[in-house]
Amino acid sequence: MRTTAHGDSRRLAARRRDLELGLLALAVAVCLAGHVDARLALTGRLPPGLLVHALSLGALAGAAHLAVRRFAPYADPLILPLAAFLTGFGLVLLDRLDISYRAAHPARGDYQKLPAAPSQLLWVFVSVAVALVVIVLVRHHRFFQRYVYLLMAGALVLLVAPVFSPGDSFGAKRWIRLFGLSFEPDEFVKVAITVFFAGYLTTARDALALAGRRVRGLTLPRGRHAGPVLAVWVVSLLVLVLERDLGTSLIFFGVFVVMLYVATERTAWVVLGLLLAVGGAALVGSVEPHVHGRVEAWLHPLDYYRPLHDRAISEQPAEALFSLGTGHLTGTGLGSGRPWLIGFAGRSDFIFTTVGEELGLAGTTAILLVYVLLVQRGLRTAVGLTDPFGKLLATGLSAALTLQVFVVVGGVSGLVPLTGKALPFLAAGGSSLLANWLMTALLIKLSDSAGRTALDPPRPAPEPLPAYGRPPDRAATGAPA
Repeated sequence: MRTTAHGDSRRLAARRRDLELGLLALAVAVCLAGHVDARLALTGRLPPGLLVHALSLGALAGAAHLAVRRFAPYADPLILPLAAFLTGFGLVLLDRLDISYRAAHPARGDYQKLPAAPSQLLWVFVSVAVALVVIVLVRHHRFFQRYVYLLMAGALVLLVAPVFSPGDSFGAKRWIRLFGLSFEPDEFVKVAITVFFAGYLTTARDALALAGRRVRGLTLPRGRHAGPVLAVWVVSLLVLVLERDLGTSLIFFGVFVVMLYVATERTAWVVLGLLLAVGGAALVGSVEPHVHGRVEAWLHPLDYYRPLHDRAISEQPAEALFSLGTGHLTGTGLGSGRPWLIGFAGRSDFIFTTVGEELGLAGTTAILLVYVLLVQRGLRTAVGLTDPFGKLLATGLSAALTLQVFVVVGGVSGLVPLTGKALPFLAAGGSSLLANWLMTALLIKLSDSAGRTALDPPRPAPEPLPAYGRPPDRAATGAPA
């Protein structure tokens, strides 16, 4: 009986991996087709080195699949293909923008002329390699539960490090520069802090879930239990004031509130978190010039074209709206639009306008649905896990991805003020790509644990034999023979 059940679970796991392999092949094929289509539209010729590029992406996807098949055989079959598709499509968009920027900015030394796709491709290999190291070496996700406070200490150091970094970039201080290189520590902070929140809430959720005072039908937490929320709120405000980084502050505080609600199931925490977030953002937005300028540009994007407009207002919010409006339903086609008119589109959150203009509403919806599906697989993993730490970690990682996509897409489309965060997997940036592939590796390990529980659940211990090791006499007990 046990051998048969174990064999069935093995076959189901093998089916998952076969499905994953097929989806990976489809993802690589779609990205290569987009690469060819964009190049033909822009230059009328096939991309140079197409065969090498195809073999490289195929080998990278194959190596990732083999690692998952060997070290995480019960993992969700969609997580890896979805991340691979978004990464490959990001390379397509960056290569398409590089060609247009090179033609539009012929002057030497122009920042826009520097290609972004080659360096991003290098970071793809580095990021996938690091993710595979995590998948191979980390046997179980509870390994990280031992080091939650160490991760938190390192995250806080990384979080405040940009304050002491000389200069800023585009109004925000979110980069650390060492030996001519720069990276965004906040991308790694969101992963480390999510692990810490999961560990902290696993041990403190009972105290945080205690009943408090009822005010207008809502059970509010007691003052001493609201301390952690207030502490995280203060830290997020310090990030907003000192680093002028609205996106990191929102993601940092939002992930904690979401995980707190999941751990305690108390709506009061969500209400308190929203009040603190809105109040803090309004306070800082009214006194900090850089944040105030972004709020003004969000409220009045077309004021830039007035003769006497405020210098703090940027032209990019209005240009993003024009670009998205140009796409209509089906878009202009890859390589046939003009998204390069927005400065730094490939190196910022404005890469989303390229999707909207050249793929239209249909393509934009498809890309957003890929993100939604990736988040849904993370939440499904959380439901399937049995240990509280794993549940909270999978929920926190999914919430971090959701919030980052929301602040980027919402900023570009005019729903919220611009934050300057990179769109996960699509936008250029080694730090962002590496952090997102670390999140992917963690979700794969988490889903592997959930899959083992679902396909091969622990069996109950056998009932003890009666005295003298003999089974009961059926005739004496009245049981049918």
